[in-house]
Amino acid sequence: MKIAIGSDHAGFRLKEIIKNFLKTKGIYVEDFGTYTEESVDYPDYAFKVGEAVSRGDFDFGILICGTGIGMSIAANKVKGIRASLCNDLYTAHASREHNNANVLCMGGRVVGDEVAKEIVSVWLNSKFEGGRHERRINKIRDYENS
Repeated sequence: MKIAIGSDHAGFRLKEIIKNFLKTKGIYVEDFGTYTEESVDYPDYAFKVGEAVSRGDFDFGILICGTGIGMSIAANKVKGIRASLCNDLYTAHASREHNNANVLCMGGRVVGDEVAKEIVSVWLNSKFEGGRHERRINKIRDYENS
């Protein structure tokens, strides 16, 4: 599994924690920045990660900003991306099973470190159910392509 990860300054600390957590699980992680807590613009990193996932270079992406909201809005502008804001275990599970999300967004100022690790684990280990959900995902894809 290959994960693209990125954050803005507000998500930097949690990004580093999640990046190290994934590496201890033997998961390949590429960090698309930012690399400090100096103020930056979150769309720059959302677009980089989103494009890498959309191209198929990575299986999934993880984006972290202060609330996760900005990253999810920006990442969802990239064609083929279904970014989900998940600050709890239920939404992490449901976003993969029902929405086939390919980018996980979290809030570094919202989610605690240990809960964030649990969210990542649940999100990565949940599988898309297909069925009635496939029809809905196809509608999104079709609209995106129109």
